[in-house]
Amino acid sequence: MKSFSINANHIPSKIKQIVHAVSMAIDNGGLKPHSKLPSINDFSKTYHYGRDTVEKAYRELIEEGYVYAVAAKGYYVVGRKDKKLKVLLIFNKLSSYKKIIYYSFIETLQDKAVVDLQVHHYDIRRLEEILEANMGKYHYYVIMPHFFHKTSKKSYLKVLKSIPPSQLMIMDKYVPELGKHHMTVYQDFKQDIHDVLESSVKLLKKYQRIIIVFPLQSNHPRDIVDGCYEFCQQHGKDFAVISSLDKELPQAGTVYIVTAESDLAQLIKKSKEADLQTGKNVGIISFNETVLKELLEITVVTTDFEGMGSTAAQMLLNKEVKQVKNPFRMIVRKSL
Repeated sequence: MKSFSINANHIPSKIKQIVHAVSMAIDNGGLKPHSKLPSINDFSKTYHYGRDTVEKAYRELIEEGYVYAVAAKGYYVVGRKDKKLKVLLIFNKLSSYKKIIYYSFIETLQDKAVVDLQVHHYDIRRLEEILEANMGKYHYYVIMPHFFHKTSKKSYLKVLKSIPPSQLMIMDKYVPELGKHHMTVYQDFKQDIHDVLESSVKLLKKYQRIIIVFPLQSNHPRDIVDGCYEFCQQHGKDFAVISSLDKELPQAGTVYIVTAESDLAQLIKKSKEADLQTGKNVGIISFNETVLKELLEITVVTTDFEGMGSTAAQMLLNKEVKQVKNPFRMIVRKSL
């Protein structure tokens, strides 16, 4: 009886709730082939469902090929209907970096899983709609929980907690309030940026201040700002956050950390107009690696996007319930 659990969230039909719980337990290996299911009466008493409801659910499980009945003996498990895992991958947005994660995820799973992709666009209501339409259809729900800054923690925790922990994987962000009964591959945005700045403290000695360009419309985690601020406090450097470079005249002795590609281009142009030399009297650090940044010799801070996808896929295949911090590094080039 402990091989499966009932989750009523987002599954309106009581019959479907039972069918989902039993079929998922079979697919995930919690219920072994030819093992006996609880009798209709026992199931009804234990989980507080009407006897007719349980009987109809068992009948549907038989029709779907998950269960078989033996006269006068009871109901038994046939086995996994489809050995392929069914995964719903829900990104916060589409980008070149998300593409790297996606293809690494798919390549690692190979033919062992079927993956569907959806995007919630930072909107918690959109995520809720996606889950309502798809709950019970997948073995795992892999979610990037990045939302608009105005989104309350209470609202997104409620949605994430509607998914059974055994079926939930959180990707790219750590959500400690969810506990440790689900899978996670995450970045620690505050600590990551602090640590890479600390690793380059000698290079940063020639700069008196750090300015992070953090656009108002950006939904990057604000933990990035906190990590930069903490580093500056520890090393006696001035620190500022600006939303745009439109009114900013680059100053000597300053390191600019840019999160958006458009800001990087504008900063390079303005620095040249101000007759500043990157890496000498003005520094530039950009988020996430590209071929163009490599050619322009721009210092970048980046997580291992390919590694994130492959690690997440391996955890699903191996059913490893753990929290894994994804590698983060700085690639130092002439702009610093």
